[in-house]
Amino acid sequence: MAGEKILIVDDEKSMCQYLSIMLKKEGYQVKTSNSGKKAVSEVSDSNFDVVITDIKMEGMDGIGVLTEVKKIDPTLPVVIMTAYASQKTAISALNNGAFYYLIKRAKNEEIKMVIRNALDMHRVKSENTFLKKQLRKKDNSKEIIGKSDEIQGVFNLVDKVADTDSTIMISGESGTGKELVAKAIHYRSGRSNQSFVSINCGALPESLLESELFGHVKGSFTGAIKDKNGLFKVACGGTFFLDEVGETSPAIQVKLLRVLQEREIIPVGGTTPIKVNVRLIAATNADLELAVKENKFRTDLYYRLNVIPIVIPPLRDRRDDIGLLVDHFLKAASEASGRQKTVAKEAMELLECYDWPGNVRELENIIERAVILGDGDEITTIGLPDKIRNHSHQRRQIIMEKAQMTLEELEKEYLISVLEATGWQKKKASSILGINASTLYRKIQRYKLSPEKLKQHA
Repeated sequence: MAGEKILIVDDEKSMCQYLSIMLKKEGYQVKTSNSGKKAVSEVSDSNFDVVITDIKMEGMDGIGVLTEVKKIDPTLPVVIMTAYASQKTAISALNNGAFYYLIKRAKNEEIKMVIRNALDMHRVKSENTFLKKQLRKKDNSKEIIGKSDEIQGVFNLVDKVADTDSTIMISGESGTGKELVAKAIHYRSGRSNQSFVSINCGALPESLLESELFGHVKGSFTGAIKDKNGLFKVACGGTFFLDEVGETSPAIQVKLLRVLQEREIIPVGGTTPIKVNVRLIAATNADLELAVKENKFRTDLYYRLNVIPIVIPPLRDRRDDIGLLVDHFLKAASEASGRQKTVAKEAMELLECYDWPGNVRELENIIERAVILGDGDEITTIGLPDKIRNHSHQRRQIIMEKAQMTLEELEKEYLISVLEATGWQKKKASSILGINASTLYRKIQRYKLSPEKLKQHA
């Protein structure tokens, strides 16, 4: 197809000029480079459809160009050219992923035919990759449900970062869907055809976690009867999701830092570094900034992981999504059990009022249980757990109690809650309250507030 871009790499300028004139007549966009190293930089910065490179060049040779180009774009066809035919170099080129091996004295029609075939293959591969990404995007978009501004903000971030290789830190309470967000990033990325590997760092003891992450060599410890690849090696080319990274020990944190800095691992008991090409996504339900201040988490690792932070809001802060989530989980549970059900209006009101400490995961479990255990075609308030029904009753009681309080009592209670939340930092508290420090001081004096007095009354 005319207009497709071809890069010619040869340290002989005359050869570059000859091929350039011939291919431009065919309607292709042609760029030339007299250096293998510069050519790799060109491929990194621009989109090409075919690379033609001489095998014998000063500095980086054709095999070097081929190897580096395949790291940047595995689908980009590379045609190797040489002045002298050699079975050994031809086999080496093809084994390293070359599309074709041409002799420079080949007829023009043969060169043109090879280029056309390479372009056809690249077009098909590009279309397949695009279609697979679209299908995966379509399939995986169903997994994160929500219309609220809070969750839409998460969706927007996912779309922005997916096609980069930046390290991501996902934070949020347990059950908010951190792994679903990590998978959404992976399946929208250029690594979507490769592995998505995940591990919960808090689920394994340190010695076992180290072996799982980095692998081990035979004899490195009792029971190591053979070499074992770590998950970092398994995830090569793809995405590695480290859930609850805040649970890792200082020793593991040092090794993780090496992965991010050097892009290499050393297996337990080994001495030789192994290069790894992975996109790292970490997640935590802990306050890692606080852990850094308390020297429980390495500062350098935290900043290496927290390149692009994504915060998933708890379900209680996006109540607009509860109805959508209920419908989604209800449909899934009904299909799985073969029992079609709806949710009564009163039951839905209770679900929307509940604070969901277990977040989306808790909601999913409750809907599944109600579908399986409930009688009839409708989930009523009776089919919901006591904690949800009682929560609604307690909430109404609190509202009634508040309604009976005087304005002065409400102000005092609000002052206390803000002061305690800020650790009695009056400047910070006055900023939150929207009053100046002197006004806050007068109110504290008026209500005779102090941390000591409140502790005595607690």
